[in-house]
Amino acid sequence: MFLGMGLDSVVRVATDELGKMKPEVLEARIQEDLKMGHLPAMVMATAGTTVLGAYDLLEALADVCDRYGVWLHCDACWGGGALLSDKHRHLMAAVHRTHSLAWNFHKMSGAPIQSSAFLVNEKGLMEECNQFKAEYLFQPDKCYDTSYDIGDKTVQCGRKVDSLKLWLLWKAVGDAGMAAVVDNCFQNAQYLAEKMKQTDGFRLVIPEFECANVCFWYIPESLRGQEETPDWWQKISKVGPAIKERMVREGSMMMGYTPLTCKGHVNFFRIILANAKSDRTDMDFVVSEIERLGKDL
Repeated sequence: MFLGMGLDSVVRVATDELGKMKPEVLEARIQEDLKMGHLPAMVMATAGTTVLGAYDLLEALADVCDRYGVWLHCDACWGGGALLSDKHRHLMAAVHRTHSLAWNFHKMSGAPIQSSAFLVNEKGLMEECNQFKAEYLFQPDKCYDTSYDIGDKTVQCGRKVDSLKLWLLWKAVGDAGMAAVVDNCFQNAQYLAEKMKQTDGFRLVIPEFECANVCFWYIPESLRGQEETPDWWQKISKVGPAIKERMVREGSMMMGYTPLTCKGHVNFFRIILANAKSDRTDMDFVVSEIERLGKDL
């Protein structure tokens, strides 16, 4: 919409049960477009999807895009932090084969909001796209290397020095500290998921997930052990909003819920473990507080 192409120019590609784009379906959709005389221009892959935290298979998607000369962009705004961790960077395998990458360091990586990077594989692309060489703003004959002046390379022109936040963070904690922030996110997510598996009333949407997204339903005692009919699921869909209202009114927690209609899922809780200061005691509190708030539903 922002580019003026309209939503009719967007082609949806099916995903698997984990939320990963299916490479074979992508190729089929590209072929369909070509037969209709359309021009497939760009594929939007995701590393850490917003809801389920899925990491697309970048190697397979890159193979498809290379065959048809299509630009492959990776939205790694949430999941890109895995690159900083020796333990989890495999999730970003083949990211070097993408043409561009978006990464929010203020999400999983612990930088103050806002600190975002847009990386491109083609040197000089930003200048070619955005540069106007306005002489009243940007002079090439300054006393320093003007290649570091990004003012004429971006749409914003005047802007805050968001990169300073990332530089200061990295100077303060180093490579090991940045990795520790990411590892803590994943560790908390795994601990919380295992605790939920062992606690009555909790059901994970995806039992084996990849990122630091924990998606789950809470089933009150009054609804346990019943046949899971459409009517039963309709009742479950009201549990999340009811508990959310209670936690907000009491000020004990802030957690989102969402349906995922494309997968047939009614409202479920989605907790994102992105706070570098969180630990296992916080995860224990999440479980006990939801039990407390939902026990009489």
